[in-house]
Amino acid sequence: MDKTAIKNFSIWARNKLIADIRYKAGLLGITEEGVKDALPQSTQDAEFYDIGTKEPYAIQREEIKQRRELVSVIRKKALQLEYKDAYRNVLEEVAYTWFNRLIAIRFMEVNDYMPAHIRVLSSESGKLEPDLVTAPFDAEIEFTQQETEHILQLKNDNQVDALFRFLFIKQCNGLNGYLPKLFEKTSDYTELLLNVSVTDQDGIVYHLIHDIAESDFNISNLGADGKPTGQVEIIGWMYQYYNTEPKDETFALLKKNVKITKERIPAATQLFTPDWIVRYMIENSVGRLWLEGHEDEELKKQWIYYLNEAEQEVDVEQQLKMIREEYKNTKPEEIKIIDPCMGSGHILVYAFDVLMQIYESYGYSRRDAAKSIVENSIYGLDIDDRAFQLAYFAIMMKARSYNRRFLTLGIEPNLCAIQESNGIQYDKEMGDFLLREEHRETLQYLLHTFVDAKEYGSILNVEMRDYDGFLKAWEQTAEATLENVIMIGWYNECNQIVPTLAKQAKILSQKYDIVVTNPPYMGISNGNEKLNKYVKKNYPDSKSDLFAVFIVRCGEMLCKNGYQAMITQHAWMFLSSFEKLRAKLQMIDTVNMAHLGARAFEEIGGEVVQTTSFVMRKSHVEEYKGVYCRLIEPTTQKGKEEMFLAGENRYMAVQDNFTKIPGSPVAYWVHSNAIKDFYTFLPLSSVSEVTRGLTTGNNDLYLRMWYEVCFDDISLCSKSVEDSAKSGCKWFPHNKGGEFRTWYGNNDLVVMFYNAGEALKKYYKINKAVRFTGIAFYFHPGITWSSLTTGKNSFRYSNMHIFDSNKGPMLFSEDDNLLYILAFLNSCVTQYFINILNPSLSLQNADMNNLPFEKCNENMLEVNVLSEHNVEICRHDWDSFETSWDFQQHPLVALSLKSKERANEGKWQYRVEDAFFWWANECETHFSELKSNEEELNRIFIDIYGLQDELTPEVADKDITVRKADLGRDIRSFISYAVGCMFGRYSLDQAGLMFAGGDMADIYTYYGGTFADTANLRLDGKYTFGELGTPFYYLPVEGKEPLECWKIDADNIIPITDEEYFTDDVVNRFTEFVKTIYGEETLEENLDFIAQALGNKGNSSREVIRNYFLKDFYADHLKVYQKRPIYWLFDSGKRNGFKALIYMHRYNADTIGNLRVDYLHRMERIYESEMERMQDMIDNSGNAREVAAATKRKEKLQKQLKECQEYDEKIGHLALSRIEIDLDDGVKVNYEKVQTARDGKKYQVLAKI
Repeated sequence: MDKTAIKNFSIWARNKLIADIRYKAGLLGITEEGVKDALPQSTQDAEFYDIGTKEPYAIQREEIKQRRELVSVIRKKALQLEYKDAYRNVLEEVAYTWFNRLIAIRFMEVNDYMPAHIRVLSSESGKLEPDLVTAPFDAEIEFTQQETEHILQLKNDNQVDALFRFLFIKQCNGLNGYLPKLFEKTSDYTELLLNVSVTDQDGIVYHLIHDIAESDFNISNLGADGKPTGQVEIIGWMYQYYNTEPKDETFALLKKNVKITKERIPAATQLFTPDWIVRYMIENSVGRLWLEGHEDEELKKQWIYYLNEAEQEVDVEQQLKMIREEYKNTKPEEIKIIDPCMGSGHILVYAFDVLMQIYESYGYSRRDAAKSIVENSIYGLDIDDRAFQLAYFAIMMKARSYNRRFLTLGIEPNLCAIQESNGIQYDKEMGDFLLREEHRETLQYLLHTFVDAKEYGSILNVEMRDYDGFLKAWEQTAEATLENVIMIGWYNECNQIVPTLAKQAKILSQKYDIVVTNPPYMGISNGNEKLNKYVKKNYPDSKSDLFAVFIVRCGEMLCKNGYQAMITQHAWMFLSSFEKLRAKLQMIDTVNMAHLGARAFEEIGGEVVQTTSFVMRKSHVEEYKGVYCRLIEPTTQKGKEEMFLAGENRYMAVQDNFTKIPGSPVAYWVHSNAIKDFYTFLPLSSVSEVTRGLTTGNNDLYLRMWYEVCFDDISLCSKSVEDSAKSGCKWFPHNKGGEFRTWYGNNDLVVMFYNAGEALKKYYKINKAVRFTGIAFYFHPGITWSSLTTGKNSFRYSNMHIFDSNKGPMLFSEDDNLLYILAFLNSCVTQYFINILNPSLSLQNADMNNLPFEKCNENMLEVNVLSEHNVEICRHDWDSFETSWDFQQHPLVALSLKSKERANEGKWQYRVEDAFFWWANECETHFSELKSNEEELNRIFIDIYGLQDELTPEVADKDITVRKADLGRDIRSFISYAVGCMFGRYSLDQAGLMFAGGDMADIYTYYGGTFADTANLRLDGKYTFGELGTPFYYLPVEGKEPLECWKIDADNIIPITDEEYFTDDVVNRFTEFVKTIYGEETLEENLDFIAQALGNKGNSSREVIRNYFLKDFYADHLKVYQKRPIYWLFDSGKRNGFKALIYMHRYNADTIGNLRVDYLHRMERIYESEMERMQDMIDNSGNAREVAAATKRKEKLQKQLKECQEYDEKIGHLALSRIEIDLDDGVKVNYEKVQTARDGKKYQVLAKI
């Protein structure tokens, strides 16, 4: 099955149908803006609508009636929704109705299920014209004399599309007798809006026939593996893909805090269940129920996903025999199965196949079995009308595949799209006259219970009543209403919905032998208020997520000893929020489980959706052992299936043992020694306190990366809230999790906490989400971690931080405990325990508190020494890069200076390559030491906890979180450091961060050049930096002249050009930087080494470096600084006409004006001069090659000049605006601010982030 083609078609078809229907509605005067009245010239038989053309659009007779119905439906919906939403919903309904019908007819014609065996959309011979159009009178469709003449006229006039549309609608009407729930009579507004063509190669029919292989629909066509190439499940895939864009739109709205409405729940939660998981659930529920009472090895052999029961103790086996005795009396037609979230019916379709095998083994013919299965065995519910139509069709097609006459039997499946009773009022006078008391009560109950029923769907609790008796009585009252016009009106209005309400009430209220489903996965908090209230009231122990609600609801739908088979997210197995639910499920036997983890659905990547599929029996047998398949390691759907079939990673566990672990997680794989540890050792909470911290309520306002704000406004040494208030600083270090990193690091955020959180306290008055949890521990040393992670957990020492409430909680203990606890937490033993308590993405504070902790005095000193060493190694690693606030100097600079110190008494060659060699050795040493230390700590804790049979001390290289040397990365960071030195963020004359906001004059001295300097430059060439008299800033150094100090750009503008037009451009400045560090003798060798490490194109090292600055530097800068750049790139466009860097912390209102006048305008003059030079060469050179090169370069210069001139227009508006920025606002705000002129118009002059 080509799912890519199916997906592409389904998404395209939805948009195509909606566009066509929207256009047709527009012709009728019905648009998103409102409903137009007919023009004055309209009559009773013809209406005219202004569509902006010379002639108005006309409709007649039946079309007038259909339009009125369409308007009525939209206006009725508009009573509950905004008009625009009502309009869109109706158009969406019409689109999916025709989509469903088109794909249903395609499936039927390919499998030769059409009543007259005539193809409707295609031709057996492969011609474009469908067989129905070619031979309409062979299709067994009844035509009136007038219709026959109309067909002949259309054929004679060769109006193929008009004829096809007419015949297609007639065929749909004809199919009403076979599939009434899908092909309703179409003489309504849906017919009016239908716009299909068979000749249009951009039309939906053509694409349906040609984009999706016919074999994907054909259930009798066998592939190379002997399996059918087509399945009725194709309908389900098309349904899921059809919902792709609505689903994306729903989640986009959710990010904007727009709750999921009942209309959007189906799209948001639709997830087509993988075929093998469906088979696992059905074979181990339906199949198991039958085999428990009717041993049949031949049947069992056909069910390859069936799991044999674990070997039980004698007492347990005796109780199970009693249950099996009950099953022995079960007949096939007595088995009742329901899928309460049936979607497109995928699960029920396979249940049909397994039931067919059971029926046949019992002696039924296929024909009789198909009839009985539909009438007696299969039930389904959904809130989505679209899904219901497709599930209905799938079941009918499955029955048709076993019984050729099935569609003529008039059997209606026990399936429902749950409907609402909204708008239908009970009339006491009518009810008293028409119905007996018990039936009156039932009618009132139905009308009350199903108000807003689509909000709740199958989780509605419905009383058991005699709904069959009520429905019979209701139907019999029809005659009694005939003599009363008012009574007829009320009855007819009620009769549109009452039979459906009675049917769905019966399905919801009765008990079933098997409940099997893939329920919706949706946090209840994401739903609307009605759903929230209902769930909290009726399902308090599973109120976090809809899937958990359905676990409870499915159990309620079961009869005694019935089977419940589901696939859900696995969070209920571990999270503390589901602890009460787990306590309930402890009283139900888990027969088996396929624990899938992440990536069980090929349509969903990543770690977010982690699932488990399980089969439970509504019984409780103490010491019962279940079979658990741990399939979390394979990273593909196919890999998990293969592991399951291979019988790998299977565990037999007594679920009563789960209660011996704090929180009762479903930790079926746990060794008995580990379980013993939980009740032998004290919990970690006995020696520590785990707490959440500050919630700002608005991180965009109150959180920044530390390098965004003025560094002088950050306090790194406050030890208490009182200290922080006295410091006068605005910003303070903040923990908020971060990437996987152990021991130390991830110190990159600061939080606004001026005057002990004064601004936050004010903000609390308008946003109650602000929380000052754990304030007594603010700025205290402790241990932090990332509460949300897709892999292993990592723990870090943290000092003098304010910590986050959700993403970066902290643990506090006595100072002499911290290093020991940190070592324990970073050991493989803790990870093993965490995976028992909660292997989900979110580590809860309760899980931390429940870790079994043993402080072994015998090993304490060794553990503390190793732990402290590890912290120092990781601190050194973190501080070796400029994103650390304790960064001093780039390693390649620091190591070169060390080399110089060693060479005081002799000549020494200073090379970047040598510095990198020493850096690589240093990194390798630290890496090896950290790995050795971690493995030793693992050995110690494995021995303490007695887990030698479960764990090994080895640590994989990928889990060591200090960095090894990387030539490409380290040269790029060396260049970034060089740019920082050019701007004065750093200086080669002093280590550490020098300037990050404030006044440059507070740190540096300004130098404007003197006559003597000029003379020196001319006489001996001692100083080569810049043009004559170029001003600069410098850091005064004792014993050095200003021109001997490192020179910092004076105007905070460094141009980047594609050729050497400026002596002070970024490449020349970088060359000066390398020469200053390593000397002139090795300059060219060093530049060659740097260029080779960069790997950019170029004919020389300087050209390679120039190309790096032009193309890659800024992208690297954005990556390193996490899209919060401190160096901003003014960029004219893809021609590289003008590029220049500035340093955000030195920006002022004149920066853009200076950039425009001193650099952009100068660049334009250079281009003009160079163009003149090229023209002179073209005019005067006799060398053809030289002329060609000059011509090419002139064309390039012309494009660059044009780009600069257009850029100048934008820059001019901003320069005149003299925009100021506030560093406290952060990069995101200021980046937009400097590109927005006084008139509020934005001019894109900076490179996009």
